[in-house]
Amino acid sequence: MKEIKVGVIGFGTIGTGVVKLLQQNSALITEKLGAKLTLKNIADRITSNDRGLALKPGVLIDDAEQILTDPEISIIIELIGGYKPAKEFILKAIENGKHVVTANKALLAVHGEEIYAAAARKRVEVRYEAAVGGGIPVLSAIKGNMAANHFGSVFGILNGTCNYILTKMTQEGANFADVLKKAQELGYAEADPTFDVDGTDTAHKLCILVTLCFGTRVDLKDIYTEGISSITAEDINFARDFGYKIKLLAIGKRDGDTVEARVNPTMIPINYPMADVDGVFNAIRLTGDFVDTVMFYGRGAGMEPTASAVVGDVMAIARNIMVGVSRRSAPLGYLDEKIINLPIKPIGETVSKYYLRFSVIDKPGILAKISGALGDNGISIESMVQSASKTGEIVPIVIMTHAAREMDVRKALEKIDSLGITTQKTNLIRIEDALE
Repeated sequence: MKEIKVGVIGFGTIGTGVVKLLQQNSALITEKLGAKLTLKNIADRITSNDRGLALKPGVLIDDAEQILTDPEISIIIELIGGYKPAKEFILKAIENGKHVVTANKALLAVHGEEIYAAAARKRVEVRYEAAVGGGIPVLSAIKGNMAANHFGSVFGILNGTCNYILTKMTQEGANFADVLKKAQELGYAEADPTFDVDGTDTAHKLCILVTLCFGTRVDLKDIYTEGISSITAEDINFARDFGYKIKLLAIGKRDGDTVEARVNPTMIPINYPMADVDGVFNAIRLTGDFVDTVMFYGRGAGMEPTASAVVGDVMAIARNIMVGVSRRSAPLGYLDEKIINLPIKPIGETVSKYYLRFSVIDKPGILAKISGALGDNGISIESMVQSASKTGEIVPIVIMTHAAREMDVRKALEKIDSLGITTQKTNLIRIEDALE
């Protein structure tokens, strides 16, 4: 039986899961593959901890270079994350004619073009199913069974930390800071959760999804990115009253010769399937011209689900090795020379409905000034709530608008701020209600 040797770089949580899966399901993998996958070496800076796994002597080493240059190893699994030295390791593996599997969405979002070009020159594969959605096989589906479709949109709940926080705020009426602290205690949030809660992690994943769906290069800096730290229990309660839930959404839309790509807290109708995606779960919703609407749901992170996606990629490469072929499909779904540069629509040009929460001192004429500024900028009010109060108290006024251009909404808010009638920054949340 043919033996295909694999090397792993990085023995943290995901690396441990990959090794555990390769060991625990070894017989199953062989039965399905018709070849034996052998883990020859694991490279990590710390070799004193076997992570509770039975490893043969000499398997765990502290020198990644030994794996990168070993002629017996055909597939390298990069699981250290970040930009450096992951990029250098992957490029060296490719230069040495090795196939690569990675879960490194940040690296691919920023340096993917260089990595894919290097792989094309050496005729080796780069696979990264685990980079988006953990164990959810959405990238393979886009490049495989749904490849014949023109995609119109992709929406995603792509960060389990943010989704857990918003879920708990919704269910318990708690504030952001308290739920974030609890998420850190439970291990759902990092000690430094910035990349999660400010939307950066989600933006990395959206970069990959937009390229796969629309065949265009995306620069991370062109994706408007807004996190969840400004969301309050008050906003969540008002959203519920209007029939919505708040989720951090990755949003990609093809609009003629432009693409809309943004990450922001979004109100979605409470009766839509994506509104029921709670806790640490992820979901990705796609619309294709023939497949119509498809939604993928599952655990978007964690040791076991991510390991499942990584080993699935390894097996796909191994099947190609067995029949002597590679690169049967391009890393980004489209042939390299067919990927184009569609402009990303500026956030000011995007159109949606809006939730606006103003904090004002209750006195006569305030509402007229707010509605006047909105009307002067072509913004139509769909509904409004003003809490009962005594004159002189600080109260919220909540307005739901009809569809409007963001640039116009921003101009109206600037005008309202200049009137000196608000006591704090107006909270703006976009609404998407076409997610049936």
